[in-house]
Amino acid sequence: MAGQLIVGLDVSSRARAEEIVALLGDSVDFYKIGYQCFYGADGFALGKALLAAGKKVFFDLKLLDIDNTVEKGVAAIAETGATMLTVHAYPQCMRAAVKGAAGSDLSILGVSVLTSMDDSDLKEAGFARDTAGLVALRAQQARDAGIGGLVASAHEAAMVRDIVGPNLSIVTPGIRPAGSAAGDQKRVMTPAQALSAGATHLVVARPIIEAADPAAAAKAILAEMNTGTRLA
Repeated sequence: MAGQLIVGLDVSSRARAEEIVALLGDSVDFYKIGYQCFYGADGFALGKALLAAGKKVFFDLKLLDIDNTVEKGVAAIAETGATMLTVHAYPQCMRAAVKGAAGSDLSILGVSVLTSMDDSDLKEAGFARDTAGLVALRAQQARDAGIGGLVASAHEAAMVRDIVGPNLSIVTPGIRPAGSAAGDQKRVMTPAQALSAGATHLVVARPIIEAADPAAAAKAILAEMNTGTRLA
């Protein structure tokens, strides 16, 4: 289960990020570096250091730009040896990202609908589809683009699995252990529920990195993950 847990290093200090990694030790081998860490904590260099130490790195940068820019940016990330990278799940963007990652082990993940958004948020943003409908469309487009997987709420994981088949990764943020606060997330599930729904990887940040004892929090989540057995 340890390889399925991705801890989000959502901090602004490299020293704090390294402290968290040290506290978690061998219990966690996969880390997400998103905007806050990438821009505020020298996250690119941190990612390279983690990779050199034998950890896996997920750069959650949600790239979206013209095709050439996306392709070149993805190629630069691929050279680091990172395991995963997010792009927005627009068809042109995903196809460009696949070209940029060609020949590497970098898995491209398309971000479908953020877990902080619900139907009313999509309507405000101008989308005609509801959350489930837009996630389904993005899943079809991701499958056709040939990327490695999707980032989606665990609430849509079973639907996504039916669309993309058994081989693509489904990475689910918005994971909250039983009894914890949802925070600003609107579509959340517990670790066991998410795995049972078809998720392959779970992203957890605040419930671990803000815990009084991050190592104990991570071990509790891993124990809870053991009760959710479905992997695909």
